[in-house]
Amino acid sequence: MPEIEKITRDGYDVIVAGAGNAALSAAIAARESGASVLVLEKAPRAARGGNSYFTGGLVRFPFSGIDNVEELIDPLSDDERGLIDLPPYSEESLYADLMRISEGMADAELSGTLVQNARPTLSWLRSHGVRWVLAYGRQSYKVDGRFKFWGGLPVEAVGAGDGLVDSLFEATDAMGVDIAYGTMADGLELAADGSIKGVFMRGPDGKSRVACSAIVLACGGFEANPEMRARYLGPGWDLATVRGTQYNTGDGLRMGIQAGAQVAGHFSGCHAVAWDASAPKFGDRKIGDLFQKHSYPLGLIVNKAGERFVDEGADFRNFTYAKYGKEILNQPGRIAFQVFDQQVIDMLRDEYRIKEVAKAESDTIRGLAEAFDIDADSLDQTVSDYNNAVQETAYDPAVLDGKGTIGITPPKSNWALKLDKPPFVGFAVTCGITFTFGGLKINRHAQVIDTQERPIRGLYAAGELAGGLWYENYPGGSGLTAGAVFGRIAGAHAAGLSAG
Repeated sequence: MPEIEKITRDGYDVIVAGAGNAALSAAIAARESGASVLVLEKAPRAARGGNSYFTGGLVRFPFSGIDNVEELIDPLSDDERGLIDLPPYSEESLYADLMRISEGMADAELSGTLVQNARPTLSWLRSHGVRWVLAYGRQSYKVDGRFKFWGGLPVEAVGAGDGLVDSLFEATDAMGVDIAYGTMADGLELAADGSIKGVFMRGPDGKSRVACSAIVLACGGFEANPEMRARYLGPGWDLATVRGTQYNTGDGLRMGIQAGAQVAGHFSGCHAVAWDASAPKFGDRKIGDLFQKHSYPLGLIVNKAGERFVDEGADFRNFTYAKYGKEILNQPGRIAFQVFDQQVIDMLRDEYRIKEVAKAESDTIRGLAEAFDIDADSLDQTVSDYNNAVQETAYDPAVLDGKGTIGITPPKSNWALKLDKPPFVGFAVTCGITFTFGGLKINRHAQVIDTQERPIRGLYAAGELAGGLWYENYPGGSGLTAGAVFGRIAGAHAAGLSAG
């Protein structure tokens, strides 16, 4: 059945609220299981795809080596395979990272479900037309003529987030999933026994209702709602720039709570990154995720006072980038500056080379400071102190090389090269919020749990809206994987409920 712009049936087995990675995975799984499925996309068709559209398409999963990874991607030539160094990343390592990054607070059952289902789910997506490719430019450095992958994150979707969601939409079209654009789920209708019996909607023609046996809430967090950001995340968060869609305004959270759902996760926490200071208020669909600025481990980050405020080399970018946006928000003017010299310029990620970038260049540190209105005396001193603190040990950007500093605060724990090869290049960045960590409590079947610790029959949640996995920080690439894993589980379980 083709996509529709309004509802043409009185009822469906399964309704999915949202149209990103998690939502479309749920729709495909439910339809694959024989259910009739309607997707409600709050955005117009031209802005479809949720936050998934704005991602880089990287996915985290366990693997034993390149041969194991190659099962997901197009075949490599012998020459290509021979130039790749890819350390294994076990299920135990993935689980340990989830726990380490969340400071031990991640839900153990959900984390275990994610780990066990990550690889099979990505294979399942491949079977539905999603193509994966090695992320050479984002997750490897060329060292001694070989591509050394790092951080347990070697694979991305072809075409990044845009390509991922386009492939998922093609799959839903081919399977006969109905999609209503410009139509949001606005409320849940419960039967006398507390189970789901229908959904209230708001669309181009006003308010309406459609019956269903189950609904999967996968319509994002509250990152695009400044009032909720200030309420839950705290002062100043209403001023943050939104990396993605303007339509993730907490509707699913509101509906779930009204239906008696229990909440879970870190409600005062979020995924927020270094985002170009020239970026618009919401995501730009032409630029996608290229306003991000993630090569900071290769240089220094300073504020307007010319002072460093984080350890740029504390860990691989994958394990620090989602918490450093908050640190930038806390700086004067909610702005910071990444500074590099010519030793590393060729190693910067592609996003530093777009024309829409807040950039300056100078032969001197003072000149760079003046270009950005940074305190020049302070920045000069900061760079001098840093250079004097750098240890003269071996440098390797593809491993935690331990090449750090001694005697300065904050330290730079890895990849500390002296900043002394002009011209110097700087990039102005602000805080870009990606998604919020608090959400509805779910179990391993993606069923939403009520405040009496019982599943609400027919109610499921997946993606950003499902709370319990992320606390304080976030392992890069695990969000898309979790969305697909729990979206698939939710859709299949919901279809089984409707069949019963």
